Amino acid sequence: MEQQDLFLKLEQHLCFTAYACSKEMTKLYRPILDEFGLTYTQYITLVVLWERRKLPMKELGARLYLDSGTLSPLLKKLEGMGLITRIRDKQDERTVLVGLTEAGTKLKDKVKNIPLRLFDQSDVSEEKLLQIHTQMNDLLNMLEELNPKKD
Repeated sequence: MEQQDLFLKLEQHLCFTAYACSKEMTKLYRPILDEFGLTYTQYITLVVLWERRKLPMKELGARLYLDSGTLSPLLKKLEGMGLITRIRDKQDERTVLVGLTEAGTKLKDKVKNIPLRLFDQSDVSEEKLLQIHTQMNDLLNMLEELNPKKD
């Protein structure tokens, strides 16, 4: 097999491996998140809000790597669930601030052990998990540097 043909094999594509890892990670989270009536994307949105309490929708989208077309319906659903609020910034009407409701804040205590529950199921050591996490963050940083900057 020629060298260039080797690179056309699916398992040789780093992008596919990253994509497949993301799908598998989401599948691991699904049964636990189902207990709380949350999707993975709703969960990580709440994780950001638990860190920051309130932030502009644009900043939230950037943190989650979500465009407004994906983020808006997600936030509408979370708002309908009574977990977040969306209000116009008084200083700049163009900015929508996303914040937690009391119910959204209280949910944190109920779900805070989700990552531990997941990784307690595996035989992977904490050291190995931290190593993988560091390597994945390094890859993410490298890819961000390679991609053109957007406003």
